[in-house]
Amino acid sequence: MRRVVVTGMAGITSLGDSWARISDGLRKNTSGIRRMPEWDRFADLNTRLGGPVPDFVPPPHYTRKVTRTMGRVALMATCATERALSDAGLLDQPMIQDGRMGIAYGSCSGSTDAIRDFGTLLMTGSGGKINATTYLRMMAHTAAVNIGLRFGIKGRVIPTTSACTSGSQGVGYAYESIKFGKQKLMVAGGAEELCASQAAVFDTLFATSLKNDAPTTTPAPFDAKRDGLVLGEGACTLILEDYEHAQARGAPMYAEIVGYGANSDGDHAVHPNTQTMETAMRLALDDAGLPPESIGYVCAHGTATEQGDIAESQATGRLFGTRMPISSLKGHFGHTLGACGALESWLSIEMMRHDWFAPTLNLNTLDPRCGELDYLHNGGRALQCEHVMNNNFAFGGINTSLIFRRLAK
Repeated sequence: MRRVVVTGMAGITSLGDSWARISDGLRKNTSGIRRMPEWDRFADLNTRLGGPVPDFVPPPHYTRKVTRTMGRVALMATCATERALSDAGLLDQPMIQDGRMGIAYGSCSGSTDAIRDFGTLLMTGSGGKINATTYLRMMAHTAAVNIGLRFGIKGRVIPTTSACTSGSQGVGYAYESIKFGKQKLMVAGGAEELCASQAAVFDTLFATSLKNDAPTTTPAPFDAKRDGLVLGEGACTLILEDYEHAQARGAPMYAEIVGYGANSDGDHAVHPNTQTMETAMRLALDDAGLPPESIGYVCAHGTATEQGDIAESQATGRLFGTRMPISSLKGHFGHTLGACGALESWLSIEMMRHDWFAPTLNLNTLDPRCGELDYLHNGGRALQCEHVMNNNFAFGGINTSLIFRRLAK
């Protein structure tokens, strides 16, 4: 069994692409949610809300030759990975190309413009927009593959396409690959691009927020007056490394991953199961060899849907009790789907390192049906802890829980 540490971190969000910018937004209760006027042409779409990345532009060295197999989701994933590799002191190092490094990375799907082009072929019989790279931009493992191509990574590739747990499974499977000695280093994470088609998925389930004229007031996880989720976009990459390997090369170490739990409900595709949610958290604790009282903060999945918020909070409350500080970051960013598990892991690590934890934005009146916990709201909280937990839950009944341990700065 090998110890696994995080030696590089980078992400792209609607509030910025660095901890400094994002932290400033979190402390100022800034919302990344906007009204999406470009969605007005979809008459049957009820929500007009999203959390887009407003200023994402690939760097100049991403030439047409480099990007021809990348849609927006793969571009964000690859750019985040480049910065994470640089942060870890690994960019352009031969060790990332000699088989020691692998990839575990996810998204819900590939780029929807490429999917549209194939749909046009099926609907009209004309495939004029399809070319040799269309499938590479559309395929569900486009992020993982393009990361590998861009940096010449020759280790194992684990695409994690599991809806809202794509990013957390990417981190979890990367952790296990190193823990069990299969790889020395892993690129781990998730990405998602915002599209009206994804909003339509939740619209049909009556799960989207309809506060179209008040975008910064929603979503409101755990709040009694919440009216549904809002989708966002972004990408996040963590570089995971064997502890001894990182120590030998003098790498930065931001945190240690000590626990990962994952399971499935096995009973319904979209209704959350509070018992199996709790079991996933217990599996992570068992993997880490920790009792519940060792966890100092829980980063909740907290999507601002009625069934999800209630089931998750009740499961968390049963396990940890009323003392547990908990918040959801989706009030700030919206639900970034395949990216959220990685983004929320990154930000949980940063909050632990800086002894400050963000509140749940828009949580004003707690839904009394939610579990009894110490909900962070109305401003963040200074808090020191040795371990934090990040939980994510997905359609299909997939549940994940990750535990990170503080390391000396």
